[in-house]
Amino acid sequence: MSEPLNFKQELTCVLGQPIAENPSQCMMEAAYKDCGLEWRYQTIEVAPENLEQAIGGLRAMGFRGANLTIPHKVAVIQYLDGVSDAAAMMGAVNCIVRKDDQLIGENTDGKGFVQSLKELTDPQGKKIVMFGAGGAARAIGVETALSGAAEITIVNRNSQRGKELAELLKEKTGVPVTFVPWEGNYSVSEDVDVVINATSIGLFPDVDAVFPIDDSSLKPNMIVSDVIPNPPQTHLLREAAKAGCPTLDGLGMLVNQGVIGFKLWTGVEPDPRVMRAALEEVFGV
Repeated sequence: MSEPLNFKQELTCVLGQPIAENPSQCMMEAAYKDCGLEWRYQTIEVAPENLEQAIGGLRAMGFRGANLTIPHKVAVIQYLDGVSDAAAMMGAVNCIVRKDDQLIGENTDGKGFVQSLKELTDPQGKKIVMFGAGGAARAIGVETALSGAAEITIVNRNSQRGKELAELLKEKTGVPVTFVPWEGNYSVSEDVDVVINATSIGLFPDVDAVFPIDDSSLKPNMIVSDVIPNPPQTHLLREAAKAGCPTLDGLGMLVNQGVIGFKLWTGVEPDPRVMRAALEEVFGV
């Protein structure tokens, strides 16, 4: 007997504001097609005041999973049925997985970043400077610390958020963490191994934003990475490349965290090359 006709597609999405510049849909739908799955991935704008209703909508419409981006990674936790140990430690969720009738929060950002970083260097024993103290910074801070970073410096304009993240990392991981207020152009110490931008500075449409860093303090021994996927080559990465630094763009982290989320939702292993190729095609890389 032939299979009965089925016109129902399984639904996944990303929620954020702003969201139009988020390229996740092209890589996820390319992976669904490559794996022969009748799944869809929607890019949905949700204002903070509507987040609770949006999560209720995911429940009602049977969404199989979702990603969260700025500004929802922390606020979403109160509307979920539970979170993974990693997400609880970070206090941030970027991935929702439906398990039976429950929506469970995961965090794949940090794991995706560390996987990307390991293509150039192992975080073990490295001195790290990270700009930002939001959801992405929380995830990256925890995962690099758990991967054996020697010490982490948090640089942030909002002192309260920066101090909170530094305390969280020290308490949860035991790694030495220092907070430095971000005033003017930050000068990176010569003994730093890895520089990470976990802020939204340079994110489309503000592609010409100048990253407040002393470019002359960037040395060829430093790996410089940016979590921003759009555009892949930010001001920070261009200046770092001029200084002779190896660089990591945000596409690698985006693909790696997407692979983890894909497996959590579908149980299927996607091909990261297909996902990266879809992104490179969109950005003309």
